[in-house]
Amino acid sequence: MSRGYWESLKRDLEAPIEARGFGTGWFAGFFAIVLAVAGLCFVAALRWPEWFAMPELAKLRDMQGFRPFVHLTLLGAYALALLSLLLRPRKALGGTALVLALVASILGGAAVQPRETHDWGVFFGVDFFAVNMIATGLMFAPIERIFPHLSKQRLFRTEWREDLFYYLVSSMLVQFITFLALAPSSYVNTHFGWLDHTRSAVGSLPWPVQFLLAMILTDLAQYWFHRLFHRVPFLWGFHAVHHSAKAMDWLAGARMHFVEIVLLRGVTSLPLLTLGFAPSVMQAYVGMVYVYASLVHANLRGDFNVLGKFVVVPRFHHWHHAIEAEGVDKNFAIHFPILDRLFGTHYFPDSQWPTGYGVPERVPNGYLAQMKYPFVRERG
Repeated sequence: MSRGYWESLKRDLEAPIEARGFGTGWFAGFFAIVLAVAGLCFVAALRWPEWFAMPELAKLRDMQGFRPFVHLTLLGAYALALLSLLLRPRKALGGTALVLALVASILGGAAVQPRETHDWGVFFGVDFFAVNMIATGLMFAPIERIFPHLSKQRLFRTEWREDLFYYLVSSMLVQFITFLALAPSSYVNTHFGWLDHTRSAVGSLPWPVQFLLAMILTDLAQYWFHRLFHRVPFLWGFHAVHHSAKAMDWLAGARMHFVEIVLLRGVTSLPLLTLGFAPSVMQAYVGMVYVYASLVHANLRGDFNVLGKFVVVPRFHHWHHAIEAEGVDKNFAIHFPILDRLFGTHYFPDSQWPTGYGVPERVPNGYLAQMKYPFVRERG
């Protein structure tokens, strides 16, 4: 596709709010692209499972209803793309979705059969990206439109492309990230046999108690990890990438330097993987965290003055990203604000929101420039 087409698609995605109303074809085009991308990812995972599919999702792909679901996904993409082409003077949204859906169909659609590939033991989790996009994108994008904190903030706001690319890369490199992140817990499990009694005690607890304990321990580990990245200048360079987002929505949480992702997951997985929690508890917690991380960054209204005293709500975490001085180095907890109260970093004024987000220093735009930034920034 030509550069002019990509510019047209960008303008259409970033259209002003008044050009996105119902009946304009914008929402039909947007959801057509979402479904077409998801369908294409699923078809690629079915056709080349060794390269583009997570082994952990094999049971999902083998379910009797999965291929009909892929078929319905592609049909929905076609229908919405055609609706957008009919309603919208600009055809970039509907045209792009139609092309993506056609590519997925040409590759075999829902009836696609696996093709032999070289089994290098390496895969890129496009199915994981598709599942994430459907689970979080189709959940939060409409909710943010219905209950927005900032009603003038667009779905495709400033810097959305960088954040979506972060989302894609972290999903596709899930195997490599997981391999690095699990190294600390693998070492502990191999060399710390004295934890066997603790593992037996934790494993015998009721499931709800295990889940709550997992939340508390991972939050405690992440609190100090998070605070360390604010205190140590070199580490702050990595975390500044996450804080450089000038707008908050469900996608902003994906903006995180690769090094920080690996270190963060390595630290937070330690209590989960070394203390004997049931596998179902760990799986439930990981699924909850994926949704919760999007929730606390989301552009959602609601002061939650009372609830926010007990669990982290969007306004609480928005203050952590605030540009105002009173929000700097505050609210490090991910689940329970009591940790910030205990350690003197709590800030949650009744019914008040930050006026802006970001960092005083200039973090460059673009994924590659931000990956390089911690190593080239000037440290005062």
